This record gives sequence, C-alpha cells and structure tokens, in this order.
Amino acid sequence: MNKSELQEALAKELNLSLQTTTSIVATILDSMTDALVRGENVEIRGFGSFTVRQYDAYTGKNPKTGEKTRVKAKKLPFFKVGKELREAVDAGRPKE
Repeated sequence: MNKSELQEALAKELNLSLQTTTSIVATILDSMTDALVRGENVEIRGFGSFTVRQYDAYTGKNPKTGEKTRVKAKKLPFFKVGKELREAVDAGRPKE
C-alpha cells in the first residue's frame, strides 16, 4: 500500500472526500516527521514506534573502486514493530 492508496482507503472507510483524507494523512505524517526531527519518539500502540538513532562517522569503502572514503556521522529514523502488528503479520491475518 502506498500513500495514495491509504488516502483512498481512508476516504472509503470514513465516507469522506479524498481531499479531506489527503489532508488528514499529510497532517499525521508531517506531525510524525516534525517530532522525529525534534528528537522525540513516536509511538503508535499496537503498530510500533519510531525513534532516531545516532550513527558515528566511519571509514567506508567504495565497492566499485575499493577506495576508502570517510562517511560522516548521521541520524536516521528507526522503526520497531509493535506486538499486535507482529502477531497479525505472523498469523497471516488482517487486524480487526
């Protein structure tokens, strides 16, 4: 499922216009992004949690040339799946 499919499913489920659900999905994703940028965690019970992990700088290797290169430190989002989602996927059943 991609973003537009999510918007369409939400519009159908809640009997709302596509414009309204597009705004809702954008607001949710923007709010989550803003929280992560501020260094906050985002937790959606039953689904999972998003955190920001700090990675130190290191010396990497270009796989084509073998040349060593310096990779700078970075922060990346990390997702940890929730118990209910993990169990639903493992059981092969949609969440009710």
